Amino acid sequence: MRKTSLYLGAAALLLTATAGVAVAADVKVGAIEDLSGPTAKYGVAIRQGFDLAADEINGMGGSKAGKFDIIYEDAAGQKEQALNAARKLLARDKVVAILGPTLSTESFAAAPAANERKIPIIGTSTTANGITDIGEWVFRTAMPEADVIPVALQKAQKKFGIKKVALLYANDDAVSKTGADVMKAALPKLGIEIAAEETFATKDTDFSAQLTKVKGLGVDALCVSSLAEAGAGVVLQARQLGIPKTVPIIAGNGFNSPKIAEIAGESSENVIVGSPWFVGKKDPANEKFVAAFRKKYNQDPDQFAAQAYDTLYILKEAIDRADSTENTKLHDALLKTDHTGVLGPFRFTPHRDPGATEGVVVLVIKNGKFTEME
Repeated sequence: MRKTSLYLGAAALLLTATAGVAVAADVKVGAIEDLSGPTAKYGVAIRQGFDLAADEINGMGGSKAGKFDIIYEDAAGQKEQALNAARKLLARDKVVAILGPTLSTESFAAAPAANERKIPIIGTSTTANGITDIGEWVFRTAMPEADVIPVALQKAQKKFGIKKVALLYANDDAVSKTGADVMKAALPKLGIEIAAEETFATKDTDFSAQLTKVKGLGVDALCVSSLAEAGAGVVLQARQLGIPKTVPIIAGNGFNSPKIAEIAGESSENVIVGSPWFVGKKDPANEKFVAAFRKKYNQDPDQFAAQAYDTLYILKEAIDRADSTENTKLHDALLKTDHTGVLGPFRFTPHRDPGATEGVVVLVIKNGKFTEME
């Protein structure tokens, strides 16, 4: 009897001590990323960016609605798997938002499910045309290829005196096809001739037939739009077939990965890409992020990690602004984003694409690493 009284007394004291204190539950957020397979080089970097941001945000007490609990689902580069992941996160896990998927092809499959359920889905690496056309609940923080590639082409033309190019691209991937379409539209406007177009599949490993056709055309540059695995193969085989490293290779967003240099080695010299971010950017917020990333993962971040890192902070600020995770309030709060992060200032357009940015940085691989092109 005495024990029962003690327990009751302790419970009463606990209730008194916590009276009026709101204990926030965890905020469940889904993330559909390629954590295995050939495109894991993107998905793993994205997860690292999310996890670093979550550690920092949760370490400061989380959002107004609670700390972040990120539930990861592996799409493994498969659009059907991405759709199934979205359905699970929405129906079983009851997430307040979904981040991802990694690939634009996956987004075209999975984002309609979130849009139908009226749950915000935010792509951090989906750069193909038409992503936000899926519906009003679809956002992206990734700068579209149409905004990036023309800048890279223009700067490369000025530096290398480019007049004639060959275009090679993967014809079975949404972002690769978008990149090729952007190149086809931008090159003639710059007065650059497209001497040849050659296609391949994302899973191809032999590009010798296409490159042999290109070699004898006397082009000033190759324009390549593909994901990193196939892209690195094109770069490596181009050099092996005698297309010299003095002929630059101008690429789309799929090349924005250190894996290009890792796979292609010295052959990757003079590979050029446009990017909204650069690891060497002289900015206190970026320098703090890079240092924290290196400490946690013992490696440099890439563009995909940086975009993911900023995106979780953007979501946190939207939750705080809405003072809620209710879907409509969160959607409207996201539209009012005014964030300054490692990528610089960021706002969404009314169509939920990136609005205010600091522009495109054109990078070139020198001595195995991306550096800002002069």
